[in-house]
Amino acid sequence: MLERSRPLSPFLHYRWQYTNTLSILHRASGILLTYGFGLLVYWLTALANGPEAYTRASRVLSHPSFKVLLALGLLAFAYHLCNGIRHLLWDAGFGLERREARRSGWAVVMATVLIVVLVGCVVFLGSGDVS
Repeated sequence: MLERSRPLSPFLHYRWQYTNTLSILHRASGILLTYGFGLLVYWLTALANGPEAYTRASRVLSHPSFKVLLALGLLAFAYHLCNGIRHLLWDAGFGLERREARRSGWAVVMATVLIVVLVGCVVFLGSGDVS
């Protein structure tokens, strides 16, 4: 009998690369933003339902666990935005060479950190209270 060699799954013979991480983080940030959108809808619905509902929602959303979720949502938004722009540039044919892709990956990470720090300083330090 002849033995046929079958192709292996990529994770069995490729070494881990930064692009794997950036791709997984892009998908994870999209999922996190989907759940964050639910919180935004809850807040906007409470705003539309009058002062009592808004006060109740503000009290719930000002809990420390929701502030952590807000910070994670900001991180997810900044990363998803920056990496989405990177993907749009790739779709237009720019930055597809390995060296340029590596540079743009680092640029996405640095831009994400910069956006989170700047917005975080304005929101959390500027007003003193998110609610």
